[in-house]
Amino acid sequence: MIISERIFELLREKGMTQREFSKLTGIAQSTICDWKRKKTNPAADKLMVICDALQVSPYELLSGTESGASREINYVMVDKASSDYFLLERYHALPQAARNRVLGYLEALQTVDRTALPEEQLPEDQSSREQQPEEQ
Repeated sequence: MIISERIFELLREKGMTQREFSKLTGIAQSTICDWKRKKTNPAADKLMVICDALQVSPYELLSGTESGASREINYVMVDKASSDYFLLERYHALPQAARNRVLGYLEALQTVDRTALPEEQLPEDQSSREQQPEEQ
């Protein structure tokens, strides 16, 4: 099955019209019709916007299977405009010794004494125990 056939299959499954799909993706309706009529595939630069509109992973779109069904996902996609991307770029630019220090700092942050957290950040079971008066 070619990618465009998979797109039309997903449109049917989701009850989405080609017009709705066109509005969501910004891809001209005539282009979408060409995929069907000429049995061509969308340009590679459109795949992510198509996946977003159809709410599927690129793996699912390209393979026709759900990513979790056949293999474990061992990667993450990060928007270049996000703070996550900024942090990853900075981290990868560091020498290995500095990376190790950053990882150590992250581990330390994760093991911060939970009693130092404000009450609204405590797990429900801990905050409810603190609100009850102590029995004497």
